[in-house]
Amino acid sequence: MHYYANTLAAFYEKHRHPIQAESMSKYMRNHFDFFGIRHPDRRKLDRAFIKQHGLPELDDTEQVIESLFELPQRECHYFAMEIMKKMEKNWTENSLRSIEFMITNRSWWDTVDYLSSNLSGSFFKKFPALITEKTGNWNKSNNIWLQRSSILFQLKYKESTNTELLEKYILRHQHSKEFFIRKAIGWVLREYAKTNPTWVVQFCEKVELSNLSRKEALKHLKS
Repeated sequence: MHYYANTLAAFYEKHRHPIQAESMSKYMRNHFDFFGIRHPDRRKLDRAFIKQHGLPELDDTEQVIESLFELPQRECHYFAMEIMKKMEKNWTENSLRSIEFMITNRSWWDTVDYLSSNLSGSFFKKFPALITEKTGNWNKSNNIWLQRSSILFQLKYKESTNTELLEKYILRHQHSKEFFIRKAIGWVLREYAKTNPTWVVQFCEKVELSNLSRKEALKHLKS
């Protein structure tokens, strides 16, 4: 366990709120423990912690992130994602290891959605040569969270969306029974419809999608 992670956990412990912790855990279907620090308060605490302790050394980042994910409290996992984002200007191609680690460990929608649309999306804009290989591997993976990330990494790309790749990744999972995959398909199409509604409507007309995916995709296009 890296000392930086232990220091953060001790800092959060001073602000533990047991009643809120129980409520937050229930909201996440009891998959995770919590200190009970709600988002607005945690953001303030995180700023104070970073002001006092700084960000991890660049060479220690991967170890710090893995140590934070070893801790049971969900707030530590959120902090790991946030420091990764704050260190974006220093990312290298190897930084994808940490992003992929977070996607595949302690996985649930609350972390994976941020990791895919924010961290992965930003990473592949910085290293576009890796998109085809890496996201292709994710899409073909048996891990549903990697599959979801391969579909959602372009969520904020707007006009830069590679529709050929998006279509390919959706078609591979169009018959998936997984709720989180069906939801991801609908979500990314709904978001892209804000940029190119014609493409989304035509895609939904020619492709067989689950009712959930189709409903989500066309939510703001058809009454």
